[in-house]
Amino acid sequence: MIEQGNMDVLDMNNYRMEKIPVRAKSKVELFLMKIGAPLAILSFILIMFVFDLDFLKNFDIESLSVKAKHNFDAVGIKQFVYANRAMLALFVAALILWITEAIPNYLTSLILIVSLVLTHVLSEEVAYAQLGHKVMWLNILSFVLASMLVATGVAKRFALWFILKFGKNASSIFLSFIVINTILSLFISATTAKAAIMLPIFMVVAAVYGASNGKRNNFGRALILQNLLQINMGASAFLTGSGANLLAASLIAGAIGTDLFFSQWMIAAFPVAMLLMVLGWIVATKIFFPLSKEERLPSIPGGMDSLKQELKSMGKVSFSEIKSLIIFGGILAMWTTDSLHGISPTAVAFVGAIIALMPKIGIVKWNDVDIPWHLLIFSAGAYTLGAGFKVTDLPSISVNAIFDGMGIGNGTPFWALYIVLTGLMVFSALVFQSKTMRTMIFVPIAIGIANRFGFSVLSLAFPVAMLIEHVYVLPFNSKPALLLYSTNHYSWTDTFKFGITMQFIAWGTSIIMAMSYFKWLGITPNGLF
Repeated sequence: MIEQGNMDVLDMNNYRMEKIPVRAKSKVELFLMKIGAPLAILSFILIMFVFDLDFLKNFDIESLSVKAKHNFDAVGIKQFVYANRAMLALFVAALILWITEAIPNYLTSLILIVSLVLTHVLSEEVAYAQLGHKVMWLNILSFVLASMLVATGVAKRFALWFILKFGKNASSIFLSFIVINTILSLFISATTAKAAIMLPIFMVVAAVYGASNGKRNNFGRALILQNLLQINMGASAFLTGSGANLLAASLIAGAIGTDLFFSQWMIAAFPVAMLLMVLGWIVATKIFFPLSKEERLPSIPGGMDSLKQELKSMGKVSFSEIKSLIIFGGILAMWTTDSLHGISPTAVAFVGAIIALMPKIGIVKWNDVDIPWHLLIFSAGAYTLGAGFKVTDLPSISVNAIFDGMGIGNGTPFWALYIVLTGLMVFSALVFQSKTMRTMIFVPIAIGIANRFGFSVLSLAFPVAMLIEHVYVLPFNSKPALLLYSTNHYSWTDTFKFGITMQFIAWGTSIIMAMSYFKWLGITPNGLF
């Protein structure tokens, strides 16, 4: 928690990320770390050498994907079955290590990549090439472009200017943060980076309205929990909003044989994200944390002047800021029209990053770029898993075996599958800490189920992918959730009751959209809801 003491609650420097202490792990987390490695090794041995997994031997060859069928023809049934067994063993072991964090996640990914090679599930060329996947490059380049905004101060200047311009009272302040978070999500793909930029601003605003020096009030609870929701919903609105979105799009594109465009994602997801942000504002301020008359008024006279002073201290808009806005404006224009010109978001980001890094005419130097390579290595492991899934078709084989074992035939209605899959995706965020991990588990499952029952892959996998970012219920669900909980403005009870309510609303909204908006867009089929 932030030490309040005698600090100036209106000084933004007191709310920098480095002043937020790292949360100590609970006894349960420490226990899981201890048993994670032995459990992963044991699970690998049992699946690989002990269990008699008949479903990996008895499958319908004709049900395999084109790539898996080609691999089957090339290696023969014995090697194909062995590859699926190894794929399942490695997937379960990696999942255990990722969940328990027995070793760093990036190290698990490195072990996984080389293990897929040594077990001959993937060739070295395919396994190692995943670090050069176009989605990985888009991740790297997005961090370059985000660093440009942070280095020039554009993001901070915009947030300060907007809250001062339009945050005239309590209600308009809440609505202003919706706009700020949405616009920043267009340019910054890392949710933690957005939280770091926004944290000092909403902490000062909370202090102005009486939430400071360890004193909690409903204004502070509502403001910070809504920002947590908005940071994540802003990310869900755009394909480039997070690396997990990009991974989901890559998995879906591989299944349908064509790219999932930035514009396609935005048209489907943006209205839903905006609706959930507005509903979050209503739920927070009208139901769980209603504002008293006193909380609707600033309790520190002239408190907003501290934000004005912070904005003033940034000086006039620099030429570098103008250049960064021009670069991002051009990138955004190309991204939103990708379905018209066919140039991929990655290629567009390449051009933008080259201009940003160009000597003399650029904006940032390479040493100023903040690229979290440990996260990218972790993601590379997830992409390599995806490559393994493609050549073995393990998700489809497993899905078919499960449904056959349960006696569920092809007559299962679409609406039942949709409700179950979207519900699993939303509420899995209560357990899994990694959005990438949830994407790797549930998007392939959705693809496998869609293929089994003869539905369009988009009809199930795309709505599931749009629910990736619902990671705001408990402090350990995501890094922004942990960061904002450390501000000491709300309790576990506060975040749980608000967060779980928003998850149920998000699930219900997704179902309603499937019956209306998604159907109109051609994502969900007509006559099946």
